[in-house]
Amino acid sequence: MGFPEGFLWGGATAANQCEGGFDEGGRGLANVDVAPVGPDRAAVVTGERKMFAFDDEHFYPAKGAIDMYHRYREDIALFAEMGFTCYRLSIAWTRIFPNGDELEPNEEGLAYYEDLFRCCREHNIEPLVTITHFDCPMHLIEEYGGWRNRKMIEFYERLCRVLFTRYKGLVRYWLTFNEINMILHAPFMGAGICFEPGEDHDAIKYQAAHHELVASALATKIAHEVDPENKVGCMLASGSVYPRTCSPDDVWAAMEYARENYFFIDVQARGAYPPYALKRLERKGVMPKMERGDEEILAAHTVDFVSFSYYNTRCVSTDPAEQVEGNLFMGARNPYLEETQWGWPIDPKGFRTTINEIYDRYQKPLFVVENGLGAVDEPDENGYVEDDYRIDYLRDHIEQMRLAVEEDGVPLMGYTMWGPIDLVSAGTGEMKKRYGFIYVDRDNLGNGTLARSRKKSFAWYKKVIASNGEDLA
Repeated sequence: MGFPEGFLWGGATAANQCEGGFDEGGRGLANVDVAPVGPDRAAVVTGERKMFAFDDEHFYPAKGAIDMYHRYREDIALFAEMGFTCYRLSIAWTRIFPNGDELEPNEEGLAYYEDLFRCCREHNIEPLVTITHFDCPMHLIEEYGGWRNRKMIEFYERLCRVLFTRYKGLVRYWLTFNEINMILHAPFMGAGICFEPGEDHDAIKYQAAHHELVASALATKIAHEVDPENKVGCMLASGSVYPRTCSPDDVWAAMEYARENYFFIDVQARGAYPPYALKRLERKGVMPKMERGDEEILAAHTVDFVSFSYYNTRCVSTDPAEQVEGNLFMGARNPYLEETQWGWPIDPKGFRTTINEIYDRYQKPLFVVENGLGAVDEPDENGYVEDDYRIDYLRDHIEQMRLAVEEDGVPLMGYTMWGPIDLVSAGTGEMKKRYGFIYVDRDNLGNGTLARSRKKSFAWYKKVIASNGEDLA
């Protein structure tokens, strides 16, 4: 039994967290470029502090990241050495359309990704491509206000048509928006939204969400028109929500919290705003403006599969004294779980619960596209890391994923852990929060040689893939 034949094993990265080369190849400036490391990052990514350009007081890690822009052949060769059959990556919108509203794309950017995809194919690695992974051209933010403006749909459609046409035959699996529900928690990062004083934040976020949902449906439509072999998925920042106690108030609060995030996928996978969402938006007075035909577009072009990230479960309490924060999600501490060095609960069984919950809700094929452990690694003089803690974390989670497939019958397409090579953390902007099987010599302030070296987990994951998930020892 176990994982099916053809199960896709690999890893996942995002352009803004690994590429660097922010001003090379005709690339334009993006929102993710101007998110600094340090205490001001949270205010920037949530849209509370306007930072539309670089200054001399902050370090901006995405400018150089780990220089995969120049080193992708070396890195993909290392992925192939581990046996990857799938590599999830994202396209930097500003490499294709530097400002975002041009009529013609940047050929140098198109050629770069074509070479990258061909490199994957040379190593028998299937690319899984995220069209928008927390990046939005700064010109579109300054000129149009980001996704609060409906004109963004037009610009996104143009981007998608160019990508689907240029990479037909090279890429078959696509994701429209990474962790689309993060628009509620980090609106500048998720949708290029920066708030002005006195604005109704919820009204703006849900209007922007509607624009992204329509854009996602249109992307699915275009993908199927350009190549019927294309498979398009949505992407959720997932994690089952537990009530802190069996109090009915806590149980209800947990369900409400889960619905807040599932709302996006309800629309993308089922094709309509669910009744609970309509009622909630009406009560709050933040019903987004819809144009004629929007509902028909959403209904006609649902996704082919549902993908998601899983790092932890959430715990919810109606007691304000219980509130803590982790991964931009508020909640209560779960006393039954250990936590990472960044305070994220570690819950392998919750992974199985989450997989089943999502499949029960949508009845579509699922794809785990992010799961991993951020930790401080201590390399020796050769860059080797004895990361048994990472192996233990991944072993426990893959075992629960296997049970979801084998015992629960969930149709799972693949697993791309986050991130196979050390890269910049989206949440904190740090390099010391490392996830990879491959160590990168770079620190939080950009110092280091950028040399790559294999950690202990590199050989372990290679064995896992070779055995199709059977050998987890």
